[in-house]
Amino acid sequence: MNLSLVGKRALVCGSSAGIGRACAVELAALGASVTLMARDAAKLAAVRDSLAGAGGGAAGDHAVAVADFQRVDEVQSAAKRAIEAHGPHHIVIHNTGGPAAGPALDASVEQYAQAFAMHLLTGQVLVQAAVPGMKSAGYGRVVNIISTSVKQPIAGLGVSNAVRGAVAQWAKTLAGELGPFGITVNNVLPGYTRTERLTSLVRGRASKGNVSEADVERDLLSSIPAGRFGEAKEIASAVAFLCSPAAGYVNGVNLPVDGGRLGGL
Repeated sequence: MNLSLVGKRALVCGSSAGIGRACAVELAALGASVTLMARDAAKLAAVRDSLAGAGGGAAGDHAVAVADFQRVDEVQSAAKRAIEAHGPHHIVIHNTGGPAAGPALDASVEQYAQAFAMHLLTGQVLVQAAVPGMKSAGYGRVVNIISTSVKQPIAGLGVSNAVRGAVAQWAKTLAGELGPFGITVNNVLPGYTRTERLTSLVRGRASKGNVSEADVERDLLSSIPAGRFGEAKEIASAVAFLCSPAAGYVNGVNLPVDGGRLGGL
């Protein structure tokens, strides 16, 4: 099975920590040159310096692009600069922090608009920037890190549930448009994964329900057949496969990586 990414460059968003960082580590280990994108330059630099050398070369093959995903224009400009500086990016991992928790009904129009911009509009400008190079190379991979809420809404995450569904449909549409050019577009749907996001959700539910965080964790774990939370590197393994030559005929899918928690296929 050909998993080699030697000669490929990947743009990995939200890569200063969590799932994004794990994806950058895995892609670099398979030989890709990685451009790390997030808003904290110091954290990105630390991740860059820790990555395996691209294609067996120096760590200098990796790069940093600083952008705040609350500013679509900033993300667009950073992506364009990265492509101008380092050439075509064959892989885009679209990943950013989730919207604040809360009921759908209580959310303001501004909260919906901000989440839509962060999660869909940033994806649009990233793909628009990268696709010309992908087409020229005859090779492209777009992987969106979304949520299992695409298939089954998660209680208390009203804005996230709505916006994640929009991103999934956008991605499915792009899969049809870009497939003829050797470009695949897929979504990975993480379940409950040990990240700062999960810690925040657990803390919020504990506070709201006036129970301990341990009680909240036990309740969440009871819904997972695997009996444990996922690890960021496990999400990254699925992402890396979808980015590889071996996954060239996998296009337009939603791939849950959730320990079996979803109640339906």
